[in-house]
Amino acid sequence: MGKGTTELVDLLVLLGMGAVVPLGLALVDEPGLARIRRLWPLAAVPGALSLWLPRGGLATGPAVVYALGTLVIALHAPLRLARTRSVAPAEIAVLTALAAPSVAGVALVAERSGYPLFGFEPHILALTVPHFHFAGFTAALVAGLVCRAAAPGPAATAARCAALSVPAGTLLVLAGYFLGNWWQFAGALVLTTGMWLVGLVTWRELRPRGDAVTARLLALSSAVLALTMVLALWWALGRAAGLPHPTLGWMAATHGVGNALGFALCALLAWRRLTADRPAPDRTHGRLITPDRPTPAPEARR
Repeated sequence: MGKGTTELVDLLVLLGMGAVVPLGLALVDEPGLARIRRLWPLAAVPGALSLWLPRGGLATGPAVVYALGTLVIALHAPLRLARTRSVAPAEIAVLTALAAPSVAGVALVAERSGYPLFGFEPHILALTVPHFHFAGFTAALVAGLVCRAAAPGPAATAARCAALSVPAGTLLVLAGYFLGNWWQFAGALVLTTGMWLVGLVTWRELRPRGDAVTARLLALSSAVLALTMVLALWWALGRAAGLPHPTLGWMAATHGVGNALGFALCALLAWRRLTADRPAPDRTHGRLITPDRPTPAPEARR
């Protein structure tokens, strides 16, 4: 990657570390996550520092601190599963979201140290870090939220498919690093299908329920997905089939920026607004904070 692309990717990672992860954690009613969220700067600040230090031992130490923070989050996935004993689609999505940042954390340590983890060059590891902050953590979490909130009927069916296909697509993309470009294309196809379903249900079902600001945030996040995921398919198919496809720099500036700002940040801010005035459910059930159906805003009820 060129210097400009590297700097852009680093800025996206900073957004993931400093804003997206704590915003997302606030949307999961899981014992211990509130404390992690309060203490998250202790991991995020060293993680950010590691990006601006020269690659090597000096950058590795802060990266390890960040990775440990992500592993603490990941430990809540098996704890949650043991307590809820649920493999419902929404739960699969949130378990994936809790585990995903740890992949980013491990990749960050390897990239900052210059170690070719599993034989991958540093630029591949550098791209893995934002991918598992946004496609891994945010996309899976939002898919789970949408699945919880969708009304019974076709929307709920689509949302359940999304809550399963987003984690499956993310795992297939990860497998593609080891198994080849066609596996990555298969992962991109499954992930894109899930994200389009998330966007569709959000646009048709959830957008009308919020106030004006929330509705605009949800509309923007849905519209962005319709465009950015086409780019993901184009890039993955081009690499697999040897066809012309966008460069990494172009993908970072379009797909990466669009998904980070237009989808992830807008979607999480919208869900924070949807849940801000609602009481959290019984913590013993380990549910997402979002109720089964968000209460319509006063404007919508009128």
